[in-house]
Amino acid sequence: MSARQADVVLVGGGVMSATLGLMLRQLDPDLDIVMVERLDHVAHESTDGWNNAGTGHAGYCELNYTPENDSGEVEINRALDINAAFEVSLQLWSYLVEQKMLPNPSAFINRTPHQSFVWGEANVGFLRKRHQKMSAHHLFREMEYTESREVLRDWMPLIMQGRDPQQPVAATRVSHGSDVDFGSLTRSMVDALQSQPNFELMLSHPVRSLAQRDNGRWKVRVRDEKTGVTRKLEAGFVFLGAGGGALPLLQKSGIDEARGYGGFPVSGQWLVCQDPEVVKLHHSKVYGKAPVGAPPMSVPHLDTRVINGKPALLFGPYAGFTTRFLKEGSVFDLFGSVKSGNIRPMMSAGKTNMDLTRYLIGEVFQSHKDRVESLRNFFPEAQEKNWRLQAAGQRVQIIKKTPDGGGKLEFGTEIVAARDGTLAALLGASPGASTAAHAMINVIERCFGDRMADPEWQERMKAMVPSYGRSLVDDEALLRRVRDRTLTTLGLASDFQ
Repeated sequence: MSARQADVVLVGGGVMSATLGLMLRQLDPDLDIVMVERLDHVAHESTDGWNNAGTGHAGYCELNYTPENDSGEVEINRALDINAAFEVSLQLWSYLVEQKMLPNPSAFINRTPHQSFVWGEANVGFLRKRHQKMSAHHLFREMEYTESREVLRDWMPLIMQGRDPQQPVAATRVSHGSDVDFGSLTRSMVDALQSQPNFELMLSHPVRSLAQRDNGRWKVRVRDEKTGVTRKLEAGFVFLGAGGGALPLLQKSGIDEARGYGGFPVSGQWLVCQDPEVVKLHHSKVYGKAPVGAPPMSVPHLDTRVINGKPALLFGPYAGFTTRFLKEGSVFDLFGSVKSGNIRPMMSAGKTNMDLTRYLIGEVFQSHKDRVESLRNFFPEAQEKNWRLQAAGQRVQIIKKTPDGGGKLEFGTEIVAARDGTLAALLGASPGASTAAHAMINVIERCFGDRMADPEWQERMKAMVPSYGRSLVDDEALLRRVRDRTLTTLGLASDFQ
């Protein structure tokens, strides 16, 4: 049986692959693109609405993106980079809405203020310094700050109900924050791809092997789980956008750039409330400070969510230890990822992160009562009967080889690309989906560099992302133009000046 020839094979039916596929389709409508997904429908792992925070991570409220340094100064560079990257996603989504490739924006994104909330004198002092530093930059100029309990009761009534009146409290707010249903967004993006020629979606087709031919093209073997038949694909470029499954696939590729990478899997859970009387009292995403020893993905937050059009409240996430790399993966995933090239970095990272491991295992054994008790730090009058436990998605944090041969645990995302540009993979987790457009531009520049030098591709990229090639961090006038358009197009603009 001859191989199915393609220009591009996208492995994984999540937000990353869908974003890259649509961007490449706009840059060159003649590209033949195949998307392969191991499950029987797309956007069901980390991209699904229940499997992520849906925050539209913009650095507005996530306190772990703005740490204090040894001198006590608040560092905001990471928040600036994340905010600028999220603005790129907003530009792409606006373009796709305008081109009728995405539905009404309310089907996947809704205006939801982003707020940070802290209690205790030390934390109030930190938040005050953070606001002063961030609001001085044009990306965060609209950020408001208050220590007024009256204002706080207006901003977050659920959180202020029953709170100790003597407790020092403070909050910041950005009113044009958003809640993003990445599952609905991705399904709409894949629908747009399917409506165009030269695209094939292969569901229930896990990748069994991939190897590079002498001519530089990649052979990809996939198995049809419904028929048991193995199919062969051949492509000039392969993207591994399979979430936690990307690392094992990257290792299968055998490229030199994959050596030394390992993965540290972390599971997650939410407390969910769908009681309409409770849900109607909270309309924002409120982030606090993480407990000592907790990983960044465990920063507690109480979120308004709109998933598949239905409102809910989520609190968490509660982290846990797992050996699976995917929610529907195998308990042997972690062990199977240990190779000769990464065993030392993985052992080194494990040894230096024993406190984290103990924390995660402790999280697993919490009772429902324990979890609700931590919720009461945010919502003092929370009732156990109104909340249920919901499994969230799996995350695989990056373990990266250090110059001395050891290993370091990284919390973020990273693109690993073959030197010849024929294969790329996205590893890691948060902020992930929120910065998908920025990450996929990086992939295109690294793997389609010759074509990106073409003025026609440059103009098409600027049509999708008007700020392309310029810095939103440095150019305030550009940010104003871009943000005014995106917030208006996506229905997030009611309080924006």
